Amino acid sequence: MKRILLPTDFSDNSWNAISYALQLFKDQTCLFTLLHTYTPAIYQLEAAQLGVAPIGLENAMEESSRNGLNTLQKRIDKTFKNAKHTFSHIAAFNTLTAEIEALYQGGVMDLIIMGTQGASGIQEILFGSNTVHVIKNTKCPLLAIPSGFSYEAPHELLFPSDFQINFEDHHIKPITDLANHFHARVNILHISYGNALSEVQLKNKKKLEAYFEKTAHLFHNVTNTDVPDAINSFQLKSRINLLVMINNKHSFFENLFFKSTINHIGFHLNIPFLVIPST
Repeated sequence: MKRILLPTDFSDNSWNAISYALQLFKDQTCLFTLLHTYTPAIYQLEAAQLGVAPIGLENAMEESSRNGLNTLQKRIDKTFKNAKHTFSHIAAFNTLTAEIEALYQGGVMDLIIMGTQGASGIQEILFGSNTVHVIKNTKCPLLAIPSGFSYEAPHELLFPSDFQINFEDHHIKPITDLANHFHARVNILHISYGNALSEVQLKNKKKLEAYFEKTAHLFHNVTNTDVPDAINSFQLKSRINLLVMINNKHSFFENLFFKSTINHIGFHLNIPFLVIPST
């Protein structure tokens, strides 16, 4: 049974991500956990971490959160009734990243699926700050669904890699599981600047070849272009509908996503994005 966490702020964007999740796994037995976290807007993070709230406010917010989850469940049951899917609800007085960490440590989920924008819907910010913080901190694979993306089964996956990672099972299994289930092809994209691969890179590439032995895949090499341009260009040319990256420290992933302002990314992603932690 797959265990999938669905964080929600009750926005259209989070509903779109939930809809994607329920269609992606419609043929598989799953336990979905709907999570809503709440802290008063007037509240400072330090106070939230202490777990104290103004008298009566926390109770009112918990009731509102649970009511929202119940309403969401009714919408799910009406739209995506599926005997293979069961649901649990969590309304938590906590920050989203702290609650996700606690749930992961408790073995609640092995995949997170969430939208890329929050209730603000500011188009200039590709990922809402919540999503960015979760991507940076979570030890669980996370599938981020762009606002307005209509579900389509993944058929062409794009996996950019600099071959600097000593690949292990937990890096590759989420990719091969999806690819094999949907008979999809994995396009492994290496962006180089004219230099030959090092011994370490060659060794890691061979490990990838072994991992994808029973999965449809192709290796591609692009030279003298930056990572965002290479991803954008390949994505458009090859009709990619799922991007996969490993969040490895000191890799081009970190440079691409977190070296500038935390909410802005150098390219506009309009397809689902699976982020796999390096550890």
